[in-house]
Amino acid sequence: MPSPVVHAGVAFLVGVGLLGTYYDRRALLVIVGLLLVPEIDTLAGLVLEGAHRSLLHTLLLPISLAPLLYWDTVREESWLRDRVGGYGVRLAWVGLFVHVFVQIGLDWSHLDGVNLFYPLLDRFFKLDGEAYLSTADGFVQTFVEIGTNPETGSPRVDVGQGGTTETTHVANPAQPSKEPEPGPVDRRAPIAVRGWQLFLVVAGLVTVAAKHLQGAPPEAE
Repeated sequence: MPSPVVHAGVAFLVGVGLLGTYYDRRALLVIVGLLLVPEIDTLAGLVLEGAHRSLLHTLLLPISLAPLLYWDTVREESWLRDRVGGYGVRLAWVGLFVHVFVQIGLDWSHLDGVNLFYPLLDRFFKLDGEAYLSTADGFVQTFVEIGTNPETGSPRVDVGQGGTTETTHVANPAQPSKEPEPGPVDRRAPIAVRGWQLFLVVAGLVTVAAKHLQGAPPEAE
């Protein structure tokens, strides 16, 4: 799985870009904190089978929260704006964006993917495939494949669907394997396990450093 360090590196990039003039250290810490909250389902997996990448990685949470946040923030008497101002409103929207695209999005494309619509639909999905232009075949993509079920002859759409919480275990430091073998357990807390992951971590740190070196924006005349 992309480690929390990798998630944080991407969150730095997104936070600096989307917070705009509301950017400060506190906002960045809040964004990273919100990013780490879904990882609680790693521990929940110890008592609830298949909870990791399901319980708090479901898209049903942001799908439910986004309309409520929009409804409140477009009103003249916004509950959120009255209490935390425009700063808090921007932070809430950026936090929601980071949760969907940085937390869930990165995990969606790695290992067994994410149980995107749990508990409404208990099915893991993995974003896996390729897209390219070919001189022989033109545009080719394999992320969504439409074909025929060889057993039933009925149409079949493959969007990377996999197993359920009962059949899928996503390895993590708290529970490296579903059925651990006798003896010491090798628990590894990953930092960066691929070159692209290290690149994202470094890019995020450099972006934050560059933002602070820029200093405060000049006052408008």
